[in-house]
Amino acid sequence: MISYPSRHCTVELQALPSRIGQVRRIVSAHLRYWHLDPLIDRAALGVTELLTNVHQHAQPDKMCTVEIELLLDRLMVSVRDHDPRLPVVADLGRTDSLATCGRGLAMVAAVSESWGVRPDGESGKVVWFTLPTPGAARASSARPPRRTTVSVEQAARQFAEVGQRVDLRRPERAPARSAVVG
Repeated sequence: MISYPSRHCTVELQALPSRIGQVRRIVSAHLRYWHLDPLIDRAALGVTELLTNVHQHAQPDKMCTVEIELLLDRLMVSVRDHDPRLPVVADLGRTDSLATCGRGLAMVAAVSESWGVRPDGESGKVVWFTLPTPGAARASSARPPRRTTVSVEQAARQFAEVGQRVDLRRPERAPARSAVVG
């Protein structure tokens, strides 16, 4: 009998700066175990940004759950917290280009295949993103290759344009694709 490694990992934590680094290492270790080394940097960046948002903005507490799941052709990463307020995407046209905050969701959009947010019951929300697995590009030759040389500033501008056309207060209308073309 062949047994397959678990393709699901859940970590509950209080989103404090010291814990964010630990979760990043846990996610990286699981991706190595699943032989998904090419996804480590993008998954670690995405989970760091989402946990930082929980640390900075979530109320009434900083408790959250990080979940990573390996699906057929993509990795799903999500962060669930107890704050029902949906994230507000900053208007990057009005943001200082040298600002060190306010671009977290734009960065998640830039490094991921898709992302979104949905309410979670009456007392929370889930923010998620997906990354294609390395074999997914070969399996779907009809899909054009992704552009990989996009600066964060370019992705943020594209993301801001999408954000202006989407009402983020209605989760069923939240953008499901990143602003990165391809």
